[in-house]
Amino acid sequence: MGILEKLRPQPRWKHADPAVRAAAVYDLGYRAKLFVSGNDRVRWLNGMVTNNIRDLAPGHGNYNFLLNAQGHVLADMYIYNAGDFFIVDTGFEQEERVLQLFEKYIIMDEVVVHDAKGELSAIGVAGPQAPEVLKKLGLIVPPETLAICDQQWQGEDVSTIRMDARTGVFEIWLSPAQAPASWKSALAAGAVPAGYEAQELARVAAGIPRFGVDIREKDLPQETAQDRALNFNKGCYLGQEIVERIHARGAVHRSLTGFEIEQGAPAPGAKVTAAGKEVGQLTSVAQLPNGSRRTLALAQ
Repeated sequence: MGILEKLRPQPRWKHADPAVRAAAVYDLGYRAKLFVSGNDRVRWLNGMVTNNIRDLAPGHGNYNFLLNAQGHVLADMYIYNAGDFFIVDTGFEQEERVLQLFEKYIIMDEVVVHDAKGELSAIGVAGPQAPEVLKKLGLIVPPETLAICDQQWQGEDVSTIRMDARTGVFEIWLSPAQAPASWKSALAAGAVPAGYEAQELARVAAGIPRFGVDIREKDLPQETAQDRALNFNKGCYLGQEIVERIHARGAVHRSLTGFEIEQGAPAPGAKVTAAGKEVGQLTSVAQLPNGSRRTLALAQ
């Protein structure tokens, strides 16, 4: 857990948990992986999502939204160029929806979408000492954010991905059969196991929204404060007209924001007020560990 030491843009806050000061290992087997191949894959996929995957160099990825024609967010995902195919990494709760939408828009295109469920799993390693843990394991530490490094490890093919250069978050992609032994190896290398609550705290502290919680289908891309998902020079894609219209206008009426709550522990759904007026509601809430009464939250 605990991969961040500050909630942007609030003042710095310190953790006492050893996982924050060292490195944490956690399960990512619930993430869905879809492979997109075929001769038309680049043109077709670039016309489906909000970021520029046409110019992605092999071994690199970016963050994307999938929109409807009205510009509302239907799903979020990371997309990586694996050479002769793309890897779409999304939440398991979005997997069926993404598959259905992809299949709906494959008309006369030479594109094949393959669900890699049961073939590819992952574990996460995060924290200030995460690079040292990877080195002890004999794994390559990717030099760039959303860069993939492939190698042979423990007799099998694995990939390591640097998710965030600033916070020290890495993923190890490997076969499901290899995951238990790899978990034990990470613990032996000094990582501390982290569960769902620890991951949620780190996510909220980083200001990273979760689809279905902080990002909802009624939201427009610019309302999510995830500019990293948008490219305004890539050409046409589904929902582009609405995104460009908002971009030209230069502002939205609401936006995802991070808070530090020093007293009390309100639940998600609690109203946010300013000058006596309701201005939004909490979407995610995470309590700091070790008896702290401080609470981190995201709101929109």
